[in-house]
Amino acid sequence: MKSLAELAAIREKMKNRVVLREGQGDIRVVVGMATCGIAAGARPVLSAFVEGVANEGLSDKVTVTQTGCIGICQYEPVVEVFESGKEKVTYVKMTADKAKEVIEKHLKGGSPVVEYTIGNNQ
Repeated sequence: MKSLAELAAIREKMKNRVVLREGQGDIRVVVGMATCGIAAGARPVLSAFVEGVANEGLSDKVTVTQTGCIGICQYEPVVEVFESGKEKVTYVKMTADKAKEVIEKHLKGGSPVVEYTIGNNQ
């Protein structure tokens, strides 16, 4: 059994991750986590977004969440980025490394990474 202090430290460490998944940011990142997405490697992609958003200090403006089937299984792992007032961006065949690039260029910089979008992968 862990001590009360150890449990409190774990709680504080994990608090940011829970907020990311339930937040109300201006940008919403949705990772497809249905069976096909998980089989294709969506778990590391979700983790990369959650950790990357927290590490970059974007928690106040970006919410990272998961969903079931997005409906384009052949392109899994799929990530959709929703921004108010802008058209949805759908990233396909994502990896944790690609997620880091999307965080840097799209979520921080404001420019979608076009080469990872569904329009460039058909």
